[in-house]
Amino acid sequence: MTPYPTETGLPPTDAEGFLLKPQDWNEAWAQSLAAAQGLAPLDAGQMEILHCLRELYLRAGGLPALPHVCHLAGRSPVCLNELFPSPLVAWRLAGLPNPGEEAKAYM
Repeated sequence: MTPYPTETGLPPTDAEGFLLKPQDWNEAWAQSLAAAQGLAPLDAGQMEILHCLRELYLRAGGLPALPHVCHLAGRSPVCLNELFPSPLVAWRLAGLPNPGEEAKAYM
């Protein structure tokens, strides 16, 4: 994945497609990224998970327990794997910064 060029008007990302500034995220950006990755349009359930991920990350400043994200949304503990190709894809779509190599190993 390549970074979005700034001249497109889209927020800049790192080389792996993670937003550089999480505050630049919005649902339209998530839908654009999902489409660019060949995913179907994100539905309300997926958006709810993205909002939960963002809320927990922004509150704690780090990687939340992924089953807890699902619990907050009233879903099964493995909802990230059910709704997205991987938890890492959900993290990226949620507009969160690159979690680092160690965190990626847990995702």
